[in-house]
Amino acid sequence: MLKSIAKSLVIASAFAASLQVNAEPVNLDELLKTLEQGKMFQSQENQRREAEFKAQRDQQVRLLNEARNERDNQIKLSEKLETQFEENEFKTADLQEALDKRMGSLKELFGVLQQVAGDAKNKFSTSLISAQYAGRDVVMDELAQKMGKSSKLASIEEIEQVWFALQREMTESGKVATFNAPVVLQSGDKVEKEVVRVGAFNLVADGKYLEYVTETGTLAELSRQPSERFLAGAANIQTGNGELVQFALDPTGGSILGLLVQAPDLKERVEQGGTVGYIILAVGLVGLLIALIRFVGLAVVGAKMHSQLKSDVAKDNNPLGRVMKVKDDNPDADVEALELKLSEAILREVPKLSRFLTFIKIISVVAPLMGLLGTVTGMINTFQAITLFGTGDPKLMAGGISQALVTTVLGLVVAIPTVLIYTVLNTRSKNLIYILQEQSAGIIAERSEKGA
Repeated sequence: MLKSIAKSLVIASAFAASLQVNAEPVNLDELLKTLEQGKMFQSQENQRREAEFKAQRDQQVRLLNEARNERDNQIKLSEKLETQFEENEFKTADLQEALDKRMGSLKELFGVLQQVAGDAKNKFSTSLISAQYAGRDVVMDELAQKMGKSSKLASIEEIEQVWFALQREMTESGKVATFNAPVVLQSGDKVEKEVVRVGAFNLVADGKYLEYVTETGTLAELSRQPSERFLAGAANIQTGNGELVQFALDPTGGSILGLLVQAPDLKERVEQGGTVGYIILAVGLVGLLIALIRFVGLAVVGAKMHSQLKSDVAKDNNPLGRVMKVKDDNPDADVEALELKLSEAILREVPKLSRFLTFIKIISVVAPLMGLLGTVTGMINTFQAITLFGTGDPKLMAGGISQALVTTVLGLVVAIPTVLIYTVLNTRSKNLIYILQEQSAGIIAERSEKGA
């Protein structure tokens, strides 16, 4: 239609152009002739357009008839397929019923086989025996999936394969086996090593415990090994030639061992106490150092005093000698004057004998108070963590609780021995003072007897 309109416009333009070109004055005959020629040309164009329109109309009618025929054919095909589908459903139901009857007890057997294969797959995927015999869980998983499809049946070989795998698991659980396998070291390197498997419980190599990474099916050294007494057994079982050795067995297959190695050691415990914990330890160390010095000093002084007791010659290297020397320095003094001089000499010696003992006592009192301070600060940190993150993750509160408990323990660890040491040193100091007072009383009594 647009094409016809465009052609009409072109013809009209040509006619207008011809009129413009022939704009020169013409007579009426020429004008009539020109109009007649234009009318004839327009009539021919209309006839051509009409013929073209009829042709297109016939073509559309033909296409419409073809589409209707195609629709009718598709409707017939759809009805035929629906009928066939319903017939197939009945046939499928009949065949399924016949299959169920023929399967009989075998269907129950295959259900049990599917369940056993699934359980075996879960068992094998985490068993340490899979480190030596890899791929067992994949086979069991494929068999379980196959049994889950009613269209496929298990063969005798596949059924025997399940039995063999279960029997191998039980047999290997009671063996100490040695095999070579790649091991990921703590440094990240993977090297081939001789691995000793103790049943389904532990794996060791080069005297170190290994873990079986089930996700990747690889062996790796534990990031932290247990204490030396456990490692000694691991080394012995690898070097022993069938001999009985002591070995730390983890019956859970590595769970308890994993928790054991994750437990913090003494250094990490102390670090959990934080700044308060270090201060408590520093104060305790100072107290122990002072106590050691006083213990040695009192021991030396006590030995010299006991030596002085066996001698009549007063010496200046011990408190008793210095007190006895008062008698020698005042041979003519009366009893009262001598008593006063002896009391003065004893008072000069008492501070030396009890030096720093009060400081040790103060430490024994302050240490638990500092532990209490650490407890309070730790609980404050705990409540701050609860305020910020809630109580959903206990690990966020563990730091504050650990600080509270560790500082309390450190305070008691410092206070308890400090109290005992103070008691011992104070008793020893008082015993030496008693000796001085006793000897002083004897000197006064002796002078009194001489004066009488």
